[in-house]
This record gives sequence, C-alpha cells and structure tokens, in this order.
Amino acid sequence: MLDVRDLHVFHGMIEAVRGISFSVPQSRCVVLLGPNGVGKTSTISAIAGIARSTGSIRLEGQPIETMSAEDRVRGGISVSPEGRRIFANLTVMENLVIGGATVRDKTVVRARIERWLATFPILAERRDQPAGTLSGGEQQMLTIARALMAGPKILLLDEPSLGLAPQICQQIFSLIADLKADGMTILLVEQNAAEAVKLADYVYLLSNGAVVAEGDQTTIGENEALMAELTGIA
Repeated sequence: MLDVRDLHVFHGMIEAVRGISFSVPQSRCVVLLGPNGVGKTSTISAIAGIARSTGSIRLEGQPIETMSAEDRVRGGISVSPEGRRIFANLTVMENLVIGGATVRDKTVVRARIERWLATFPILAERRDQPAGTLSGGEQQMLTIARALMAGPKILLLDEPSLGLAPQICQQIFSLIADLKADGMTILLVEQNAAEAVKLADYVYLLSNGAVVAEGDQTTIGENEALMAELTGIA
C-alpha cells in the first residue's frame, strides 16, 4: 500500500529524518517507535505532504512526492495528527463535514458521518456540541473520525494516546484494533510501546532520524531488553 525509500525530512536547515526506508502492506498495521525527537512525526508529515522531504514515497506503486497535501488526501492518505488539532469552535458535526471536504458526493459524506457516529456513540450524543468542550478522549475520537471521513486507503495515526488517561487510552487502542480487523491499513506512531506492539504486524524503531531496529510483532515483543528500553521511553 505504502512504500517509503531513502526518506530525508527537513525543517529549515535541520535534517530530522536521515534516509529511512519502510513499507506498509495493505490491511496491516505498521508501527514507528522511538523517543521524542527521533523523526516519527516528521515522517508522518512528509508522507502527508506538509514537510519538505526528498526520497521516494509511493502509494499503491504510484509516486506521490510531487502531489499537494490535498491531492494526497484525495489519493487515499488521511492523518490523525498529534495533539488532536480539532476545530474547537465548530461542532462535532461541522468537524466531520470538514473531514469529508475532498469527497464530492455529498450522499457519501452523509453516509460516512452516520457510520462514524455509530462507531463513536459518544460523538453522536455530542454531535451539536462545540468540539472544544469535549474531553481529551472524545477529542481524540473526533480526530480519528474526521480523518476517516475522507475514506482513506491508509490511515496515519500520530500519537493517538498522548496525554490521555489510561482507561481512555485502552478505548483508543481498542478502536484501532477494530479498524485493523475491518481491513484498514494503518501507520501508527505511538510512544506507548507495549500497546503499540500488540497492534503491530511490523515495527520499526527510530533513533536520531534513522531506523535502528525492525521486526514483526513476535520478534520485537519477545526481545525483553528492547521492550524494557521502549517501555521506559513510554
């Protein structure tokens, strides 16, 4: 589904990501792990088209490096960003409508709104409420639902559990597991290593902007020293 080769990402003169390569197969969950500042969010931003980068980014075999961020959304890439970034003064419904802005068929938009409100019952209860009045967990649910409104081929999730209470984190991870079970292709950036590895089909560990280890769920999960280090990071 997604293939990234020799990706370098720049913020001004700073090289945040230094030539990483990875792939995300269709209907699989791939996880990027590592401490803050190693390039995980920069990688997500480059794939989404909102950070300056070099290298190859292919979606279903087609190069997307020169596409605008909006065209990447139209092509099938949606991002649930770190820090949620909902439109606080708009209602839940208005946030969802914005999420479907690239979809021309309004019948499809309405159907998706109903689908995701059914998936997130608490959002259905608060559909006419300003998004800024939601709890942190509810805002995270809205952020994910808004990303799903575009009907993505791949969903990029950037730190979905960040700043949430443990019980709410479990709800978010359960939701991601359900999306994966439904066949959604997911690239997950997450500092809660123990929970992320449970969801992962494959894991890449980043350090200083480079991939320093990789493996499937079993290989990473059974590496006690690595998991102890990663859990300490989280």
